[in-house]
Amino acid sequence: MKITILGSGTSTGVPEVGCKCEVCTSSDPKDNRTRTSVLVEVDGVNILLDCGPDFRQQMLKVPFQKIDAVLISHEHYDHVGGIDDLRPFCRFGEVEVYADSCTVHQLQQRMPYCFKEHPYPGVPKINLNTVVAGKPFLVSSLSVVPFAVHHGRLPILGYRIGQFAYITDMLTMPEESYEALKGLDVLVMNALRIKTHPTHQNLEEALKVAERIGAKQTYFIHMSHHIGLHRQIVQELPPNVYFAWDGLTLNI
Repeated sequence: MKITILGSGTSTGVPEVGCKCEVCTSSDPKDNRTRTSVLVEVDGVNILLDCGPDFRQQMLKVPFQKIDAVLISHEHYDHVGGIDDLRPFCRFGEVEVYADSCTVHQLQQRMPYCFKEHPYPGVPKINLNTVVAGKPFLVSSLSVVPFAVHHGRLPILGYRIGQFAYITDMLTMPEESYEALKGLDVLVMNALRIKTHPTHQNLEEALKVAERIGAKQTYFIHMSHHIGLHRQIVQELPPNVYFAWDGLTLNI
């Protein structure tokens, strides 16, 4: 399994427009974060986790190949704003998109031109699939397990593929989801900033969850400029816990 962190930033990205803080003006490329998205490749099967507004920019940096599935965590724009840019990948055929019922409905409302009986030529060919937390489904021969997390009070989805799991925008997680995350090799999970936030984990909360899940390696994503400079904050992390960056590749 190859995991590529396409984007590791929060909804505003880093640098944030108009900000002159030390992170937003940093020359370190690891402080430059596009919106969160991850590409997973297993035995020729390619799965995209979230498809935000930076998707086109992100995919220009990786080999062009079929996307077998797009797994969406929730409806917010920074996680779905790039779906129209799936058009080039429709050369391989219809793109299968998986999400919960709320997100499926929102996509149908926001992109009705994709789902008409007689769509305009050139629109992305998307097949929406509704999934439910706790009910696995197959992408080719790969089993994908969606599980429940809470983005503040909004129920959203995380996904497990083999010994890898992806969580973003989480504040809390029900007990049954912890049970579904035992025995992970790699966990990719959100850690927004140092201070607390009403709908996202801060760094302290994310570290506690990472310790409880106990993956062999944990990589934090969905970070804002308020997390601090990459080169400084990584020195404060415990063993086997890391800050991801755009373009990071991992192999399980």
